[in-house]
Amino acid sequence: MSTELRRLRNYIDGEFRDAADGRTTEVVNPATGEAYATAPLSREADVDAAMAAAAAAFPAWRDLVPAERQKALLKIADAFEERAEELIAAEVENTGKPIGLTRSEEIPPMVDQIRFFAGAARMLEGRGAGEYMEGLTSFVRREPIGVCAQVAPWNYPMMMAVWKFAPALAAGNTVVLKPSDTTPASTALMADIIGSIVPKGVFNVVCGDRDTGRLMVEHETPAMASITGSVRAGMSVAESASKDLKRVHLELGGKAPVVVFEDTDIPKAVEGISEAGYFNAGQDCTAATRVLVHESVHDEFVSALAKAASEIKTGQPDDEDVLYGPLNNPNQLKQVSGFIERLPAHAKVEAGGHRVGDKGYFYAPTVVSGLKQDDEIIQQEVFGPVITVQSFRDEDQAVEWANGVEYALASSVWTKDHGRAMRMSKRLDFGCVWINTHIPLVAEMPHGGFKKSGYGKDLSGYGFEDYTRIKHVMTSLDV
Repeated sequence: MSTELRRLRNYIDGEFRDAADGRTTEVVNPATGEAYATAPLSREADVDAAMAAAAAAFPAWRDLVPAERQKALLKIADAFEERAEELIAAEVENTGKPIGLTRSEEIPPMVDQIRFFAGAARMLEGRGAGEYMEGLTSFVRREPIGVCAQVAPWNYPMMMAVWKFAPALAAGNTVVLKPSDTTPASTALMADIIGSIVPKGVFNVVCGDRDTGRLMVEHETPAMASITGSVRAGMSVAESASKDLKRVHLELGGKAPVVVFEDTDIPKAVEGISEAGYFNAGQDCTAATRVLVHESVHDEFVSALAKAASEIKTGQPDDEDVLYGPLNNPNQLKQVSGFIERLPAHAKVEAGGHRVGDKGYFYAPTVVSGLKQDDEIIQQEVFGPVITVQSFRDEDQAVEWANGVEYALASSVWTKDHGRAMRMSKRLDFGCVWINTHIPLVAEMPHGGFKKSGYGKDLSGYGFEDYTRIKHVMTSLDV
C-alpha cells in the first residue's frame, strides 16, 4: 500500500503554483531513505514567471523608505518565532537533523539574523557630502541592485535562505530563491510566511534541480546571482554570469585547518574540535575536520579524539542523545565512503570509517591519522563526519600546511600563547580565524572566504553592502 506524497509548489507573484509543464521530482527524507513529498521541476516558463514578478515588484519595494522594509523584516522574524515548530518539522524532514538541536541551534540565530538586517536597512553608510572640486558638491547614494537570483544549499536549507533573502530584501532588492532539489520543504514554508507579509513579487521561490539554477543565473532579468554551494557550482555560476556581467556572490567549499599547539589544554580542545567537526554530520563549509597537531602532543591528541568520536552518536531526529543526523543524500554517502575506501596505505582509521545501519544515510564519526599533505582526503572537501589529523614540527610548517589547500574559508588556532595566536591569525590565509574555539558565528561579523572558497560576505554590514550599488552624485553650486 503506497502512501500519498505531499505536494510542494513554487511561490511566484504571491501565489503557489505547480511547474508550468507539471513535472515534479520526489523529495526523500535522509533519515529514512523514503520519499515524503514531490516538488516542482521548474524550467524556462517558471523561471520567466518568477523573474517577471520580481522585476515588476522591484520599483515599489526599492522606493519604500528603509523604516518600512525594516517593519516587514521584523514581522518576518516574529512570524518565524511564532511558527518555529512548523519550520523545525519541515527542516527535520528535509535533512534528518536532530529535532532538539534544530530548535536550539538554528531557529534563534535565524531570527536574530533577520532582525539584524532589519536594523541594517536603516544604517546605510557612505562618504559625507563635500566639495572635492571648487564649486561642486559630491555625495554618494547607496542603492539596491535589482532582482537577485539566489541558490541555497542542502546542508542548512533554512539558515542559508535567511542569509540570502534577509540582506537582499533589507537593501530594497527583490528575490527569486531556489532551494536545493533535495531540501525544498522548509523554503516552501518560508514562502508561505514571508508572502503573507511582503507585497506580491518581492519574494519568489522556484524549486528544481541544477538546470533550474542555471536558467536563473543565465536569465537576463537578475542583476545579481548569489549561490552557496560547491566550488564546481560556483565556477559555473561565475562563468554564466560573466556573459552579461551580473554581480556574483559566492560562498563555496571549505577545508578548515585546526592548528593545535603543544601548550593547548588537550581535553578542552578535543571537546571543542569534535563538536565543531561532527556537528551537522560535518556538512558545513567551516567544519573542524582538518586538524594539525604539534608532534609533541600528537599521540595524546589522537587517542583522546578517537575516544571522543567513539562516544558521539548519530541517529534518528527524535533521539535526544545524538549530535548529528544522516548525510543528506545517497550521493553524499557514497562520496564520504569513497574517501575512506581510497585512503593510502600510510593512513590509519582510528575511529569509525563505516556506515551506520541500513536505513537512511548515516555515517559513523570518523578519525583518520598518519596522513600526508598531498593526500586526497587532506586536499579535498569530504563534507562528512570525518576528522583528519596531521603532525607538524613547528609554527612555519603548520602555516605552510594550513594554507596549502585551494580553499580559504575558515580556520582556528588553539594555544595559550597570545603572541603566537596573533601571528597565526595574520599568517593564516582564511576569511575567518577562530582562537581557542571553532564555528561560532554572529550576525554582526562577516562570513566569507578567499581563493576557491569564493568571494562576497554573508552576515554583517559587509554582507548587507554586497546587496547594494554605489552611485556618485555631483551638483554645481553655481545655479
